[in-house]
Amino acid sequence: MTSAQRSVESGDATLAVFERGDPSAPTVLLVHGYPDTHRLWDGVADRLAERFHVVTYDTRGTGASTGPPGTDGYRTERLGDDLFEVVDAVKPSGKVHVVAHDWGSIQAWEAVTDPDRQHRIASFTTISGPCLDHTGAWLRRTVRAPTPRNLRKLAGQLAHSWYIYLFHVPVVPELLWRTVIGRNWGKLMHAVEGLEPRDGHPADTQAADGALGVRLYRANMLPRLLHPRQRWTDVPVQALLPAADRYVTPGPTAELDHWVPRLWRRTIHTGHWAPESRPDVVARAVTEFVEHVEGAPVTRSLQRGRSGVPRQRFGDQLVVVTGAGSGIGRATAQLFAGLGAEVVVADLDLAAAEETAKTIGAAAYPFQADVADEDAMTRFVAEVADAHGVPDVVVNNAGIGLAGAFMDTTSAQWQRVLDVNLMGVVHGCKLFGELMVARGEGGHIVNLSSAAAYTPSRTLPAYAASKAGVLVLSECLRAELAAHGIGVSAICPGLVNTAITSTTRFAGASDERQEVLRRKASSAYAKRGFPPERVASAIVKAVLDNTAVVPVTVEAKAGRLGSRFAPGLMRRFARLNPVR
Repeated sequence: MTSAQRSVESGDATLAVFERGDPSAPTVLLVHGYPDTHRLWDGVADRLAERFHVVTYDTRGTGASTGPPGTDGYRTERLGDDLFEVVDAVKPSGKVHVVAHDWGSIQAWEAVTDPDRQHRIASFTTISGPCLDHTGAWLRRTVRAPTPRNLRKLAGQLAHSWYIYLFHVPVVPELLWRTVIGRNWGKLMHAVEGLEPRDGHPADTQAADGALGVRLYRANMLPRLLHPRQRWTDVPVQALLPAADRYVTPGPTAELDHWVPRLWRRTIHTGHWAPESRPDVVARAVTEFVEHVEGAPVTRSLQRGRSGVPRQRFGDQLVVVTGAGSGIGRATAQLFAGLGAEVVVADLDLAAAEETAKTIGAAAYPFQADVADEDAMTRFVAEVADAHGVPDVVVNNAGIGLAGAFMDTTSAQWQRVLDVNLMGVVHGCKLFGELMVARGEGGHIVNLSSAAAYTPSRTLPAYAASKAGVLVLSECLRAELAAHGIGVSAICPGLVNTAITSTTRFAGASDERQEVLRRKASSAYAKRGFPPERVASAIVKAVLDNTAVVPVTVEAKAGRLGSRFAPGLMRRFARLNPVR
């Protein structure tokens, strides 16, 4: 998207300012960090410009902007003045929404906490750039209360800040930037952060920008950290916290509530250069925040990040449960709702889903979903996302039973049990997982496997194979989605008193024999007396603890141990035939 350029004078610096979008729309000012230029924001700015008037600028001494010759001109007070000069130029009256990253955020904090001028700022989104005064106060309190936990946090941040010590060494950092680092910055970013170089980033001025930017650290770090000021703000602040940030830990922002009465914290699953690596996630978070400050209803994701608001454990979260018309699915939906969640209650039998929803109340939304039909699941997922947003937890619970010898099981029966029990889980993981990954704020997927997945039996070949597939799929998916902050758990119940026994098919049995075997199985499960509510509790705990595999019931736990330490004994038990 094209942008207009202007120059803004700010004391001893001339700032190159760029604008795009509708000037009559709310103004969003994006401030880059070190060692970047305004081009860092290209992906975010293009997305925001569809709704807002977007302004970027090269901070003093970077890109097309000029800077003073000495270190003193890079103090945060001067940087704060720069920001307000840009605000006055692009928005002579009214307020702007500020979004800043890294050192851009550090200098924006100077403006946001300015008692005389913060009224010009409508909101502030900070990414990987704490206020130096807040950080200095945090360091003091941490040192004065040297508990093991505090010392670990302090040591962690000091270790992440190794480059700050280097930048205080005379001459060497500048020399490295101009001879080695600057010309190889794109390669370093790719190697360390996985970022691909693109047009405009790294900038042509990278070597000079990096060398001059060292003055930011020398002018501000020691004075602000050793002699912090009391810096409060009434501006609404959204802190986006990259989970894989190699340079800034959550420690310095842990006490933000003390300085910021209106605070939102949101973890995004990416690295330090979030505006470059996940511009879609950053733009969406900024849009939600800016529109809410401008008067739009709060989104569930934003509400969940509101600091200082008491809520239930799953308050402001959306949970999807398939096969929720009865049994484990119904108990799970009810339990999540009891813990504050809104619940999408899905079942092949819409009437059963509606009945479950009635037991929950207004926080439940019934849907019909055929998990075995990929097209139907695609429509279902789209309807859920359109009506209620991206879920935070998905429980792929829907399943069917099939017993009988392998030689008696038909191809059609194999296809049906795999379509529902395995491919139904695949569809749920894939379609909802894509939404979770795109959102960038994590989540959890729970897949209902079974103790049969690791307990062989001559009477459950098809069912056990389908559930073993779910178990291994869950383990593989857990490894893949970990980088996105999405947990995956496989739940392995044993004998649970649910209605699945009344619908289980027995391969090779006549219709008359089917009913006899179902009554026997139902009677055995009823005598076992393990209620679905206890499986639901295990599911909730798995989400809270991010547990990989959860055997439920004594026999499931015993089978898990046996499969690991006594596989030969398990094979002997597999020869038994309880279906007679």
